[in-house]
Amino acid sequence: MQEVRGKKIFVGLSGGVDSAVSAALLKQAGAEVTGVFIKGWYPPDMPCTWAAERRDAMRVAARLRIPFRTLDASAEYKKSVIEYLIKEYRAGRTPNPDVMCNKEVKFGAFFRYAMEQGADAIAMGHYRAGEKDQSYFLWAVPREILGTTLFPVGRMGKSEVRTLAQKFDLPVADKKDSQGVCFLGSVSVEEFLRAEFGEARGQAIDESGVLAGEHDGVFLYTIGERVALHDMRETGPWFVLAKDLERNELIVGRSRLPSVAAPHTVRFSAANWLLDPSSATSAQCRYRGARVSGQIQGEQFVADIPFSELPTPGQSIVFYRDAALVGGGTIEG
Repeated sequence: MQEVRGKKIFVGLSGGVDSAVSAALLKQAGAEVTGVFIKGWYPPDMPCTWAAERRDAMRVAARLRIPFRTLDASAEYKKSVIEYLIKEYRAGRTPNPDVMCNKEVKFGAFFRYAMEQGADAIAMGHYRAGEKDQSYFLWAVPREILGTTLFPVGRMGKSEVRTLAQKFDLPVADKKDSQGVCFLGSVSVEEFLRAEFGEARGQAIDESGVLAGEHDGVFLYTIGERVALHDMRETGPWFVLAKDLERNELIVGRSRLPSVAAPHTVRFSAANWLLDPSSATSAQCRYRGARVSGQIQGEQFVADIPFSELPTPGQSIVFYRDAALVGGGTIEG
């Protein structure tokens, strides 16, 4: 971690262990640390844990004896994440809300707020290496903002972070990691979509045109996901290969790839570059998916071998040079 002694740093305190340890490390290093809980937008009439998360963040700040603030970013989150998510699903695409959350809220609204308050930098509890690497979700953040962001636990393993949390005697040391979409807490994407779109039974057809079973509504599914069909004609597993919005119909197969070979070329748009795009040597089209070697040619990535999973319109394709994040874009059909 770079020299931070005497610098004014605003840390995004989520109520989790990663951001808590980040704040503790920065204070230990002599920084003037302020903890900020970023309040997002939460679906009405659905369970939400934001009050409990804020309370945990406050407890961390109290233990570390640092100032604590709350930033209400609900307007930015509603417009840039929720409305985007709904619009993309209605268009039959598969959005990536965590990418937009990082770009517009965590590294957007929070960064602007911190700079307005005179901060020298912001800090987040994201991982940028190893098993928990979250760089896939950071490609859309502007280069100048990433350059002013510290990641104190970025190169650590989760077990090391847990050990440090115990060492600092943090009140969230044993807290489990959240599993929901950014800011929605325990609410899953599936729960949110069912509340937004409701259910509409439709047919699921296999690649040969034979009825495989029924589904709950075409808007509720994403390309490549495993789907539990009703009234199955044959036992699964079944995976979504395509969607027909007008007919409310899914095309399903026995694997996440269609029977024809996956493409070697992926088109993308809305690119954001953190390094020279010509330096990219591999790409990843799904979080925790395999990285495939290849090169960028204009607004296309030409892979040396097919991707092991179907590149899905609306999702992110993220480019790397070895372990370094080069940039990314949105996959086009």
